[in-house]
Amino acid sequence: VERLFKDEATEEKGERARMASFVGAMAIADLVKTTLGPKGMDKILQSTGRGRSVTVTNDGATILKSLHIDNAAAKVLVDISKVQDDEVGDGTTSVVVLAGELLREAEKLIATKIHPMTIISGYRMAAECARNALLQGVMDNKEDAEKFRSDLMKIAMTTLSSKILSQDKEHFAKLAVDAVMRLKGSTNLESIQIIKKPGGSLMDSFLDEGFILDKKIGVGQPKRIENANILVANTAMDTDKVKIYGARVRVDSMSRVAEIEGAEKDKMREKVQKIIAHGINCFVNRQLIYNFPEELFADAGILAIEHADFDGIERLALVTGGEIASTFDNPESVKLGHCKLIEEIMIGEDKLIHFSGVEMGQACTIVLRGASFHVLDEAERSLHDALCVLSQTVNDSRVLLGGGWPEMVMAKAVDELARKTPGKKSHAIDAFSRALLTIPTTIADNAGLDSAELISQLRAEHHKEGSTAGIDVISGSVGDMAERGICEAFKVKQAVLLSATEAAEMILRVDEIITCAPRRREDRM
Repeated sequence: VERLFKDEATEEKGERARMASFVGAMAIADLVKTTLGPKGMDKILQSTGRGRSVTVTNDGATILKSLHIDNAAAKVLVDISKVQDDEVGDGTTSVVVLAGELLREAEKLIATKIHPMTIISGYRMAAECARNALLQGVMDNKEDAEKFRSDLMKIAMTTLSSKILSQDKEHFAKLAVDAVMRLKGSTNLESIQIIKKPGGSLMDSFLDEGFILDKKIGVGQPKRIENANILVANTAMDTDKVKIYGARVRVDSMSRVAEIEGAEKDKMREKVQKIIAHGINCFVNRQLIYNFPEELFADAGILAIEHADFDGIERLALVTGGEIASTFDNPESVKLGHCKLIEEIMIGEDKLIHFSGVEMGQACTIVLRGASFHVLDEAERSLHDALCVLSQTVNDSRVLLGGGWPEMVMAKAVDELARKTPGKKSHAIDAFSRALLTIPTTIADNAGLDSAELISQLRAEHHKEGSTAGIDVISGSVGDMAERGICEAFKVKQAVLLSATEAAEMILRVDEIITCAPRRREDRM
């Protein structure tokens, strides 16, 4: 037989290929399975790079992002969890677990000689049916502001309860809801700044109306300015030396060098004069400001802040309503930023600059305090999840109950569909409903409860009309989710359902894996 591929390339066909992709995908699902739910465990990820940095996390996307995987099917699952993270922010673990389960069920079906395409069309019907079942169980309180706010609080608390912040979830849920309510419906989280300062406990974290810049105020400058006009700039303020690289200046005496430097100084002074002519009392620059211009600013009673990093000035411009300027010849065309008060505050050991009473009420700063950097990083990830979910919910205000309730509702609807559907597809639809049940099963397992017992009780409960039963992990039994206030955003659940189904379909379609030959490094002797 003629060889088709290069020497090192490998190919696997049919059963073997399918085996490899199933096994890989299930292994990934089992890896993050234990982080699901309020009693989920954390993982430590240790990098082999410099510094051996350690991450402790519970966030499915973060765990999978840091893995280097060889298996092709596993990569698809990593991808969907990333997309879920970008799209809605939460549900990254559920998506992987569900897709893994769908594949596990599919493997059993393929073993009984059902064609993958039949399974896929069954899954498609089931997903559609499950989505309709979800749509029927939706609550929407957009009109009633009070109720809507309490919905948001519940969603935030549910999201945070599976994270490190679960102890102080009320405190953080309030922070997140306040921050998102400020955004007035935009999903741009850039204007919520999160500053991490080690020290204190997580309970000391707070939300600040204004904007906090992580910089110190220069020497001999006013520490407090009221009714500030702020010019945000990105320009070089460090030319009091000759800065023409590689230029040779021939002079016949030292006094001539002094003249050149004097001219440079005058140039700088002129630039500062131009800036002062804008009628400002606060100048924030992205680049360095040397001592000489800083002195000039101090004499004019202007607060000059140097080296505000890019994030800093972009946010500052956004918050104060100014624009970033880089030329200062015509002051009337530059938009200045305004705020009521600029002052220096202390958080822990560090001095920060606090802008309050800013133009756009949209921006705010969340200051996180915590025992160590690892705690802070994880707290930031958790809070970010909550913020993403909330900002999506503000736009799409449909809310579901949580705690395994949506999965039970979907499974029930899918089960009924399987009974009505003739042909081999019904096996696939049945398998889909079994896969849906694994999410509540896993939640119960992670809490160390008897999942088989609980799920059968739940099933019985859900056969009554309009049941609101779900798994109550705290008391370890079937509880009423509406009473407990455990809610989830509809958008998250829908994204989980659809992406997991699509990923499973994609992996099911595989019947051959071809691995390229590795490139040889030639001996360059």
